[in-house]
Amino acid sequence: MTEPTALIVGASRGLGLGLARELLARNWTVIGTAREVNGSALKKLGEAHPGRLRVEALDVNNEAQQRALKSKLGGTELDLLFVNAGITDRAELADISQQAFTNVMLTNALSPVQIALALRENLRPGGTVAFMSSRMGSIAEMEVGNSAVYRASKAALNALTRCFVAGVGAGTFTVLTFHPGWVRTDMGGPNAAVSIEDSVRGIADVLERERGSGKHKFLDYQGNAIPW
Repeated sequence: MTEPTALIVGASRGLGLGLARELLARNWTVIGTAREVNGSALKKLGEAHPGRLRVEALDVNNEAQQRALKSKLGGTELDLLFVNAGITDRAELADISQQAFTNVMLTNALSPVQIALALRENLRPGGTVAFMSSRMGSIAEMEVGNSAVYRASKAALNALTRCFVAGVGAGTFTVLTFHPGWVRTDMGGPNAAVSIEDSVRGIADVLERERGSGKHKFLDYQGNAIPW
C-alpha cells in the first residue's frame, strides 16, 4: 500500500514540527513548510529522513508564495492538508491596535483558508483538510475577555472553515478544526498542561479515526467535540 502523504503548513517548530515527527513515525510521507528553511529544525529533520520529508519555504501571508507552493507541488496528491500556521496576541480589548488586529486576523483566519482553497485540487478523494484552531475561539464557551484579538481570530477561522466546507461541498473532504490543548510550546508557555508529544499523538489518532468520514467537526486532540 502506498504511504499516505501529508502537507503541514507551519512545520518549523512547536506543534507543526511535532506533528511532522509523529506522522513520519507512522510511515507517512510529509511535506512541511517553514518561513525560514535554512538552519531550521524542520530542515534538520528532513536531512534525517531523506525521501520521506520534503521542506518548502512559505510565508502564509504572502499570496505569491502561496501560488509558488501550488506550482511546486504540481500534481502531487495529498491525503492530508494540515494548516498549522498561526500567531498569538495577548492584548486586552482596550489595548488592541488596528495594525495588530489586522495582522493576527490575516495570519490566523484568512491565510489558512486561502491556502486550503489554493491546494484543494491536490487532495485525493476522501482526503482530509485540518486547521489548527483553539478552544478560545468557541463563541459558546467565551465567558472571559482576555487575549481578545487571538480569540476573535480563532472564532473567525472557525467561521471561515464552515464557509470553506460550504464552498467545496459538504462531504467532499473530511474537514477537522482542532483544539490541540494547552500545550507547552513558545505560544503556550512552560506551565501548559500538555506536552507537544501527547498533543500531536492525539491529533494523529483523531486524523486516522476520522479519515474518510466526509464530515466537518471541531474537536480537541483527544477527539472530544467542542461547541462552535
